[in-house]
Amino acid sequence: MIEKTVLEINEILNDVSNSAMILDVREKWEYDICHIENSVHIPMGKITERKNELNQNDMVIVVCHHGVRSRSVAKYLDANGFNNIINLSGGIDAWSNEIDPSMTKYV
Repeated sequence: MIEKTVLEINEILNDVSNSAMILDVREKWEYDICHIENSVHIPMGKITERKNELNQNDMVIVVCHHGVRSRSVAKYLDANGFNNIINLSGGIDAWSNEIDPSMTKYV
């Protein structure tokens, strides 16, 4: 598992040769307020039972509100055989501040 900033993640997502998957691990109410386009929503509490929905060889970018829950999920996936896990440092909050200021924010 590695950490990347929102600027680094944005570069990855803008690279058309890249097939990164965005995994949003926030609760549904948070995801409903705002999320990165084309992200897959699996709440943190459901990861253990739904991890088989993810491909262990894909690049998976894990996202939460500030990067703490996603870091825990990223470490879990890394320890369970996933090969290319990235945690979005600063989470959706940093994304909304630095990449997409039109995104709705919450506390």
